[in-house]
This record gives sequence, structure tokens and C-alpha cells, in this order.
Amino acid sequence: MTTTPQLIDSLAGGLKPAPHGFVARCLGLGVALGASIAIAAMLLAWGLRPDILRAVASSSFWLKLAYTGGLALLGFVSISRLSRPDGRVPPMVWLGLALVMLAMAALAAAELWRAPASDYRALVMGSTSAACPWLIAILAIPTIGGIFWALHRLAPTQLTLAGAAAGLTAGATAAFIYAFSCDESALPFVLIWYGIGMAVPTAAGAWLGRFALRW
Repeated sequence: MTTTPQLIDSLAGGLKPAPHGFVARCLGLGVALGASIAIAAMLLAWGLRPDILRAVASSSFWLKLAYTGGLALLGFVSISRLSRPDGRVPPMVWLGLALVMLAMAALAAAELWRAPASDYRALVMGSTSAACPWLIAILAIPTIGGIFWALHRLAPTQLTLAGAAAGLTAGATAAFIYAFSCDESALPFVLIWYGIGMAVPTAAGAWLGRFALRW
């Protein structure tokens, strides 16, 4: 009678390693396809912010891009590792995520510290706080779909964590794209409402991953 270890060995015996760079190419294609759809949707629905040329000369605009782009990059590194059966999120990625969040929180706190109390509400709530998180979450849908498509061609085993990493990557990518349409520049607003907008697809990805990423 064939034992379980023997069966596993026989099944694995004919397997060949994936070509070098296959994981990155597969996930990159999923992100690129999803992001392309999100960019098209943003341009068709809202367009670029009217003052985009002036905005690119401001530090707050680039801080928004650094915040969201940094989280997207760290999310992509995480999902690249978690797409393998023995994959783990490297400790440096967890550290990077913490540092990005802490840096933005410190900058937002400094902006509030310098502002008069009468400006606190405007700095935190802006004029689009009710819509901002949901618009980011909607823009994340194509990218999380693209990443899940890619993961079905790979072999994740930590499905909840892989789904969360996919959601973070998609949410941060969507927030990066949305920044070109959103004219909110206060860092407290970006920290809170962009943060919620990225947290929604992260949580959704974690929940969906348990079911949608099963082999």
C-alpha cells in the first residue's frame, strides 16, 4: 500500500520549478491590467484634478504619492512571497509597513500642531471625506481581481494573509491613482481617509482569500 509521504513524493517527482521571474511577471501582469482599468475609470469618471500642474509643485502631493506608492510596493513584495507554498512575509516588509504608517502619522500630527485649532476640522475632514474611502475601494476592484487571477496560477497556502496582501496592494495602487484626481492635500485627511480606503480592500481581500484562493 502506498503511504501518504510516498504519494506526495510521486506527485512531486514530475514537477519542474517555475521559470525564473515567473511569479513577478504573473503578479505584475495582474496588477498592470487592474491598474490600467482603474486609471481609465478615474479619467472617465472624474478626470485629473484641475490644478494638477500646480499640485505637482507641492510637497503634499508627492507625500501622498510616496505614502500610497510605498504601501503598494510593500504589498506587492508581500504577495510575491506569499504566492509560494512556503512563502512568508519578510520581517523587513512588516517593518517597512510600520515605518510608512508612522512617518505619515508624524507628518500629519506635525501639520495639526502647526495649525490653529479652528483649522482642525478642515484638515481632518476636508470636503470629500464621506466619498473618498469608497471611491478608492471601488477603484481597487480591478486590481484585486487581477491579483487574484494571478494567484490562481501560483500556489499560495496562507490564503487569508495572501488575500489581505492582495487587497493592500490593490487598495494602495487605487489610492495612488485616485491622488491624481483628488484635490485634498491635508496630510491628516490623507492619513485617515486614504487609510480607510486602503483598509477596506485589505479586509475584503483577507475574507475573500479564504474561499477564492483555494486550490
